[in-house]
Amino acid sequence: MTLRVVFMGTPDFAVPTLTEILGHGHEVVACYTRAPAQAGRGLELKPSPVQRAAERFGIPVLTPKTLRTPDAAETFAAHQADVAVVVAYGMILPRSILDLPELGCLNLHASLLPRWRGAAPIQRAVMAGDAQSGVCVMKMEAGLDTGPVGMVESIAIGPDMTAGELHDTLAPLGADLMTRALAALGRGALRFTPQPEEGVTYAAKLTNAEGRLNWARPASQVHDLARGLSPFPGAFAEIDLGKGRERLKVLRTALAGGAAEPGTLLDGEGTIACAEGAVRLCQVQRAGGKPMSGAEFLRGTKLTPGSKI
Repeated sequence: MTLRVVFMGTPDFAVPTLTEILGHGHEVVACYTRAPAQAGRGLELKPSPVQRAAERFGIPVLTPKTLRTPDAAETFAAHQADVAVVVAYGMILPRSILDLPELGCLNLHASLLPRWRGAAPIQRAVMAGDAQSGVCVMKMEAGLDTGPVGMVESIAIGPDMTAGELHDTLAPLGADLMTRALAALGRGALRFTPQPEEGVTYAAKLTNAEGRLNWARPASQVHDLARGLSPFPGAFAEIDLGKGRERLKVLRTALAGGAAEPGTLLDGEGTIACAEGAVRLCQVQRAGGKPMSGAEFLRGTKLTPGSKI
């Protein structure tokens, strides 16, 4: 059954779902996305990835600042959509919008609900050292990611997988899951199960301060933080290179052997002692520079084994 769909999403993660919905023959009558934001040195307005994709497909794009006005509800109602599909839209849908599509509003969420409700589920799962993640199709209600779940796909999180790699795995997986959910919805076969009350966690927005690596923590926690924030916004260490402390972005680490006072450089490969064990700096990036290995970084400094990082 072909459905009239309003698509609501903003970042790269949402684009595969939009593409798959169109590829399965559904009619996307409008795309809602966040308004273009200033980016780059020239601070030019940059449309969202979803807006760029929608324009390529010739889909009308709307970028309202709020959905809580009568005019916003009237505009939404005029689309006469069977269903709204929401993927990382970045704006809360009020009851006046949620109640409009005949078949409801479906949200694709990048976690195994009820774990990691909220804004940053992919990063939080990796930062916490979770062994599993996945995607859920949920029927939206007024609460934050509290609605009943219709379909789930789970995957393992490898011990060295970064948030960027998990993102790139979940995006197409979620696109496939949503199209299967729409097919079931169209034939009246999509069944929803309330989320359990136990196991609820919240994936709060990331803050810059969270990215600072603390060598006084166990190596496993340092490693999980670094990979959970890679490639964006990036974990960092502040290192004295003789001209004051410089922020070094840490893109990839690995657990390593060795023991010393936390923060001690153990070798020329970039292995640093932690409270328990050590981590190797596999890929780092200086401000304004290109990514490089920890060994390449050290060759350009006066740091030697035994130095404090």
